[in-house]
Amino acid sequence: MRDLSRRPRSYLLGVGSLYREYCHRNGCRMSEKHPFVVSAYWLEENLEMPGLSIVDGSWYLPVQERNARAEYDEAHIPSAVFFDQDRVVDPDSDLPHALPEPLTFEQFASSMGISERDTIVVYDGPGFFSAPRVWWMFRVMGADKVFILDGGFDRWRAQERPVTDEPTRIAPAAFVPRFDESRVASLDEMRGIVEDGKMQIADARPPGRFTGAEPEPRAGMRSGHMPGARNVPATALSENGSLLPPERLRKTLQEAGLDLNKPVVTSCGSGVTAAAITFALETLGHKENKLYDGSWSEWGSRNDTPVVTEDE
Repeated sequence: MRDLSRRPRSYLLGVGSLYREYCHRNGCRMSEKHPFVVSAYWLEENLEMPGLSIVDGSWYLPVQERNARAEYDEAHIPSAVFFDQDRVVDPDSDLPHALPEPLTFEQFASSMGISERDTIVVYDGPGFFSAPRVWWMFRVMGADKVFILDGGFDRWRAQERPVTDEPTRIAPAAFVPRFDESRVASLDEMRGIVEDGKMQIADARPPGRFTGAEPEPRAGMRSGHMPGARNVPATALSENGSLLPPERLRKTLQEAGLDLNKPVVTSCGSGVTAAAITFALETLGHKENKLYDGSWSEWGSRNDTPVVTEDE
């Protein structure tokens, strides 16, 4: 594999100049526009920073025809570890991507060499698809300094930034969780929300699945959505791998029918892309939100939960 980490000094100085210019305009670690996003400039300059953990949180739907683990093994950002979203789950749940208990998450994160005190930068392939779920998991488990890489790995590689196929050497670490249960909505809580409307429901699935016009990809699930839910497709929140600018982001959420002054619970197919809405809300300073971890995999597979379609 081509070693892109060995760049001529002139190139590194050029990157440093661009980085200083970027810092002057937008701040060094995070964008002034998006407090939980880091630039590729910043990350490349700080790959050797003590206390930095880089996490490849890529995960794909079958229709995307991409293998996240195989892509990581072929090339990843130097020192990045792979976060397998199909394995870091509750082993006792029959739902896909169920949030693990704090002790289970502690074991996985520690085995990846990650501490809750680290500066954690998460990325995925396209930039804003599955990374928000990993961002949310670390945050709900008590890590404070968690960010997403702007543009994802696809842009990082297209810009010929350093990549490697070498396995990452993992140093011993202990992740001490501080689980915030209030940020996770259960099935019973969702029943109450649907019944009394005490929180707005934002569904990140594509419009066809939301309305019931298209079948669910998982067998045994009804089509449609929860009564009162608003459709906020995760793909509508980003453009070319970057989160929309704040005003466009706010407008997108409001045009979907959300009042950003009121509580919101997010949902999707299995709890992954719901976190994209959560990320967007938090970016805009919205704090009173939860994520329905069971999402449609739980709600749509039951016979005792109300479901509506566009035609009803």
